[in-house]
Amino acid sequence: MEGFKLNSITKIKDGKYLKNYELNYTNKVGEPKVYEMVSYRNISEPSDIGSRVGGAVVVALNGDRILLLHEFRMAVNGFVYNMVAGFKENGETMEDCVRRELYEESGLKLVRIREILRPAFAAVALSDVSNQLVIADVEGEISDHTEDDELIRAGFYSKDEVKKLIEEEPFTSRAQFVAYAFCHGFFDDKE
Repeated sequence: MEGFKLNSITKIKDGKYLKNYELNYTNKVGEPKVYEMVSYRNISEPSDIGSRVGGAVVVALNGDRILLLHEFRMAVNGFVYNMVAGFKENGETMEDCVRRELYEESGLKLVRIREILRPAFAAVALSDVSNQLVIADVEGEISDHTEDDELIRAGFYSKDEVKKLIEEEPFTSRAQFVAYAFCHGFFDDKE
């Protein structure tokens, strides 16, 4: 990284949800360069980039089944399989966020949190958004509590069903990996 330095950040556009930034940096051979990124947050200093956890991504388990969302995503103009996820609201704990997002996107209730992993970045080529993967047990009946601008179909899937989905359907990369790990027994409850 010798010579590689982030010098400044400039907001280029302030959209309703996303803010566009130009990062001015010096590459490893000393040349000035510009990199583009987006964030959900207002960022004024380079040290602010990536400094806050945005929310949760939930691996929701119910016995020998996993909850997957089949949701329409505007950016790909189609349906993809994904997991319950969402941003923390002001004052929320991670558990509060998980409980609320589970209800909003599936109608399910949180039984227990097995583990909360360290924050991980969602799309490092484009954004500073980070989330925490939360592995949880859930219960209840699936029901729709989504907003009018969301098209989400929640469902529980067995390992055999998930294997078939992985072979035939589009996924987000995080959900695809979680689904693969689920099929191979990674989340089997040992307790």
